Amino acid sequence: MASSGEEPRSGSPGRAGTGTETAADAAQLDTAEDFEVLEEEGDEDEDDLSELPPLEDVGRPPAPPREDAQPPEQGAGDAAGEPQEWLDVLGSGLLKKKTLVPGQGVDSRPQKGQDVTIRLKATLEDGTVVEEDPALTFTLGDCDVMQALDLCVQLLEMGETALIVSDAKYCYGAQGRSPDIPPNASLTLEVELLAARDAPDLELLSGKEKIQLANRKRERGNFFYQQADYVLAINSYDIALRIVGSSSKVDFSPEEEAELLDVKVKCLNNLAASQLKLDHFKAALKSCNLVLEHQPGNIKALFRKGKVLAQQGEYREAIPILKAALKLEPSNKVGWRPSTLSSPSW
Repeated sequence: MASSGEEPRSGSPGRAGTGTETAADAAQLDTAEDFEVLEEEGDEDEDDLSELPPLEDVGRPPAPPREDAQPPEQGAGDAAGEPQEWLDVLGSGLLKKKTLVPGQGVDSRPQKGQDVTIRLKATLEDGTVVEEDPALTFTLGDCDVMQALDLCVQLLEMGETALIVSDAKYCYGAQGRSPDIPPNASLTLEVELLAARDAPDLELLSGKEKIQLANRKRERGNFFYQQADYVLAINSYDIALRIVGSSSKVDFSPEEEAELLDVKVKCLNNLAASQLKLDHFKAALKSCNLVLEHQPGNIKALFRKGKVLAQQGEYREAIPILKAALKLEPSNKVGWRPSTLSSPSW
């Protein structure tokens, strides 16, 4: 899969976070970790993706447009020279799309899961250009970029140029992007769909390619975690874990196998941290246990398992686990104090 380069330019769906707490929490992340490969058949109620924002529904037909909008099917077949109207993508008025240059027809639209390449120009309401990329490539539907793009590019026809006006919720949200995008800033995006192709077959990726792809998804999860958007963080960690756990027709070296295991452990640890933030204790405990199966002395997994058990009132089981974590790392870097071991307020 191609990458667009700088991670910060990939937008957040815009859930507000608390600056001090978020920075402290982010420091606890394993900075090299993705999807609940932890799922088992019949465990769909635990997969933590039920609260995903509208992005998950983009594969379905968009909400009916308002009376002053044209249906998204209009494109290359429109009468030449007729001005296009705004399409209210979600029916809320927060995300609108307008065709500037028609494309090659509805059948040329990209599909979720494909790698797409677009030309992008993003501006603030005052006209300040904050981003330009002549060939931004990402996997459609994987939350690799801001939601405004993930939602709207699925409605573009090949060769179409469109104008997208998005509320901050589907761009960089309440936190913005320092230093050029202020908090709660709406963006206008000029987008041209240049190419779409099927994503690479995971079974045919080399060890190095699989590691790089999983790490990109993990880093995206870390971005969302730092933005306090824990649902989308879980989504990205899940995708990375799915990549790591996929079957392969290529032989990997022992070093590559070890590195893939390291990525898996980091993703699971960060997945547990995100699940804890959402009070998904059962799923977090499962993630911690999977880490400890591979690394029984993993300090972060021990700490988080102890925290989950304490949250569930299992203090007798939690205290020895937290004491074991303290013994392994007396410097206490994971953010808890010995005094918490005897206190039910974790």
